[in-house]
Amino acid sequence: MRQDYLDDYFTFLRFPSISTDDAYTEKLAECAHWLVKKLKGIGLTTELVSTPGHPVVWARNKHQPGRKTVMIYGHYDVQPPDPLELWESPPFDPVLKNGYVFARGATDNKGQILAHILGLQETIAEQGDLPVNLHLVIEGEEEIGSGNLPGFLEKHRDSLGCDVVVVSDTGMIARGVPTLSYGLRGVTALELKVTGAKMDLHSGVFGGAVANSVTALARLLATLHDANGRVAIEGFYDDVKPLEDWEREAWRKLPIDGDKEILTETGSPALFGEEGYSTLERLWARPTAEINGIGGGYQGKGTKTVIASHAMAKLTFRLVPNQDGDKILQLAHKHLEKNLPPGVTMEITDGHSGPWYLTDPHSAFGEAAQSALKGAFKKDVALIREGGSIPIVSQFRDILGVETLLLGLAQADCRAHSPNENFPLENLEVGIKMNKAILAELAR
Repeated sequence: MRQDYLDDYFTFLRFPSISTDDAYTEKLAECAHWLVKKLKGIGLTTELVSTPGHPVVWARNKHQPGRKTVMIYGHYDVQPPDPLELWESPPFDPVLKNGYVFARGATDNKGQILAHILGLQETIAEQGDLPVNLHLVIEGEEEIGSGNLPGFLEKHRDSLGCDVVVVSDTGMIARGVPTLSYGLRGVTALELKVTGAKMDLHSGVFGGAVANSVTALARLLATLHDANGRVAIEGFYDDVKPLEDWEREAWRKLPIDGDKEILTETGSPALFGEEGYSTLERLWARPTAEINGIGGGYQGKGTKTVIASHAMAKLTFRLVPNQDGDKILQLAHKHLEKNLPPGVTMEITDGHSGPWYLTDPHSAFGEAAQSALKGAFKKDVALIREGGSIPIVSQFRDILGVETLLLGLAQADCRAHSPNENFPLENLEVGIKMNKAILAELAR
């Protein structure tokens, strides 16, 4: 690894570009300005585009007629580093240890997008130009939902016209195995509050006479699934697109033991989920209903004999093709209202939503991506879907009318969003090769 590449990487990582906390707004701006300087320095026309939130970095080469136009997308914002006490080294003071760089953003997404930047730098230095017309878009709000990116895309839709989008913000199925992700689950959310009495009550004086909101909430949440892990909301699976036979066969042949990998990574005592599907099928192609948070009643030390006035829970639903988030929320409302225990009332507040994504890995662009990955990694390509959500890829389709190639460089144990996030230098190096290969393939 060239020392100047490592210097760039460490400088990039030292910016505490935490988008969810307004206290770091200035640091995000400093990070964005550093990117502008870096991209101008390698020969790209670059501007900082203001938004109602954090700015977008937009760089491009001189576009020429008759060439394919490619957008590369990434983000410079990161998650908060908390809990700090679990970090083995300061989160914004990158450390190289045993070939891995440890820092917040090392994988998500600074390491991955820097690999593309360095690939562009090498190609321009070697050839004087890129083989395609390029748009490089790096935003500062991905970790808080990319709220202002659709407005940026709409405003500059004509200028941003392209044939395909390339994103490296996803994972590899195993170390050294090139991975093309062609599908993502969507997500939609709600929060519910169950209320009994108008205030907390003495459990000796009122226990047995009025409903306990915490008990009622527990009973209500228990109706979301049957004993076999299947979501029990009526109509929940009506629109689910079945897995293709080739997908099930391809996933069975992947060079990993999905069950073992999940147990090792999570430390869970056993796997559990919807019957009739493998672990990978449940993760990548089946919808879920999850309780993300629950609260109510006394939370302090010792005992306080109260019947809580209210209790709350936060729910999210992972969506798969062809589910509609609004419809799922309507079904969830109906289910919760139908199963609400007596003696309490309920308020439901709908939360954020992001659509699922599915594209054809065997399209011309998909085949080009597979060829580029195989050339960079010197191994056969794994075709997978992923369980997480990247809402912006659906917006690229809806606003710009183009598909997205998800070329992941994140390893399963990268600890993105967790303490001790890390990225192997070998992935930075192969990511540079991948960038050069994908642009060459797309140009053809």
